[in-house]
Amino acid sequence: MSATVQLKAEPREKVGKGAARAARRSGLVPAVIYGDKKDPRSISLTIREVEKQLESGHFLNTIYEIDVAGEKSRVIPRDYQMHPVKDVPMHIDFLRIAKGARLVVAVPVAFQNEDSSPGLRKGGVLNIVRHEIEISAPADAIPSEIAVDLTGLDLGDSLHISAVTLPEGVTPTITDRDFTIATIAAPAGLKSEGEEDEEGAEPGEVPAMHGGDEEEAGEE
Repeated sequence: MSATVQLKAEPREKVGKGAARAARRSGLVPAVIYGDKKDPRSISLTIREVEKQLESGHFLNTIYEIDVAGEKSRVIPRDYQMHPVKDVPMHIDFLRIAKGARLVVAVPVAFQNEDSSPGLRKGGVLNIVRHEIEISAPADAIPSEIAVDLTGLDLGDSLHISAVTLPEGVTPTITDRDFTIATIAAPAGLKSEGEEDEEGAEPGEVPAMHGGDEEEAGEE
């Protein structure tokens, strides 16, 4: 579960493009806190702190407690904008979290036990179909990552969401199909050998298969 991160912010009395530009020139990132049936609140955070949080790789699924002049709000980032040329943060939207709320977030996948995959030990390639999984989870129990175990996967095997053990209370938002997370593809040399066998086969001959059938990487 992701830990709640404490942030300090300044109230932003002036709003609009001119005020936002002035804040950025001062090394601040304009932001807004909204939701939970309360009025939106305009704030500013230091660009250094925002960049630090963005670099963590878990910004959009981390719960923050923002202290604005002594008033604390429990929030989660819902969107942020980056400068198209300078690649610096320009604005952030934070959603207030109501008590007992469930949230929909995209959580990164963490592959484990690659050494226990026969297919990878044979030189196969881990073909990642989904780097993130969108889930619904209690606001106080959002996982920082989804662990995906590769133990036992051989060449040509596919790993679907049904094979993943999710934390208690966490469910995938896609429920109408058993979507693919990753496949184990045959190494290039083995593929080439298989293609040569197929080209050289006499009429009526069935070429030998190497590594089993592969599921298309684009399947969901």
